Amino acid sequence: MERVRGRRIFVVGTGTSFHAANQGAYLLRLAGADAIAVSAADSALWGPAPARGDALVLLSHRGTKRYTSQVLARARENDVRVVSIGGFGSGAELETVAQELSGTFTASHLGALMRLAQLARALGAELDLEAVPAAVAATLAAPSPGVELPRRGIDFVGAGPNQWTAAEGALKVREAAHLFTSSFAVEQLLHGPGFALEALDSLVCLDGGEPGSERLAELSAAIESRGARVNRFAATELGEPLSIFPLTVVVQRIALDFATRLGTDPDVAPPIWKSMQL
Repeated sequence: MERVRGRRIFVVGTGTSFHAANQGAYLLRLAGADAIAVSAADSALWGPAPARGDALVLLSHRGTKRYTSQVLARARENDVRVVSIGGFGSGAELETVAQELSGTFTASHLGALMRLAQLARALGAELDLEAVPAAVAATLAAPSPGVELPRRGIDFVGAGPNQWTAAEGALKVREAAHLFTSSFAVEQLLHGPGFALEALDSLVCLDGGEPGSERLAELSAAIESRGARVNRFAATELGEPLSIFPLTVVVQRIALDFATRLGTDPDVAPPIWKSMQL
């Protein structure tokens, strides 16, 4: 995309789209781009925000959220080069999938990740994107991840770009199953929060391959030795950058499994949110 080439790129989104923004910035940096991820609210209210001469890659499933809309309007006023990514009918320039009825936006999220990866490859990143659909299909067709319902709490952890897959897993479990859960990057879990994980707790480890695999294995073994239940999922065949695709499907399936077992509706947000402008 010549619109963003050679410019500082801000990748902006909210919620699930913020997780995608962080992974998108990582993918764009593989192409040598100067890319940073910023949440839409931060960019709109406090900064940093793109200025003249910069580029904006904006992620929004429907194109209706308050702060992403403000960031987009301000960028256009300031002559920032914009590439928007969203579902059909969102007004985005790079469309992903048909609008989902579910507020968890699972297919939309995967579609946004693919658009970001395609953009990174267009800028020079070496990414075998043709291998992704088969990997995603295989993960969908595989048996259930088999993660047991937590006795007290469950955390998600990943290294590098998969710290954001972990964040997406925690978000999806909260949205779909209404369970308390948290997510961490490996070093953040190691330096403090991991001390709280004991026999009543569970941990989901997401391994995308080097360079974070060894540290992730070391941490998970230490936590397991304290009696916590550790669930390990690896997707190393595609390489770390593209491991985000099958591992995202893994965490989505965990959330669905939990919702099914608990009898919650994974597609409907609690009524309180309907009173708020999102």
